[in-house]
Amino acid sequence: MENKEVKTNNIENKYGIEYTKQGDYYMPNLVLEKEKIILNKYGRMRLKFLKENRKAEYMIMFTKGTLNKHLKEIQEIAESRIDIIIEQLKQQNNLTEEMKNTDQLYWVSMMDNFKSTAEEIVLNELIYV
Repeated sequence: MENKEVKTNNIENKYGIEYTKQGDYYMPNLVLEKEKIILNKYGRMRLKFLKENRKAEYMIMFTKGTLNKHLKEIQEIAESRIDIIIEQLKQQNNLTEEMKNTDQLYWVSMMDNFKSTAEEIVLNELIYV
């Protein structure tokens, strides 16, 4: 009988998956791709919502590697949607940039009101669904 040495890393398979021998078993070397993204307020809120309320959906996206893409997409859509809603509210209420110079307190209070309204809409439409 010949003494065959077993390789610790075996790449010779039709799928191209690398294996490592651990004891008597070959375990696949599976690594999730890590894409570094910076999450803003809306991305973090969506992630927290998925973890706490949509656990199955979170795990599916995490294992498929689509979670970061989803969070990045949500935060970009949320930011653009908030900007659009604020502009629409400014036009509906005839709030102009000239008012910033003439009645500053009124302008700031209205802009704060518009921003909170827009955020509430985006949270209900995008984040918490």
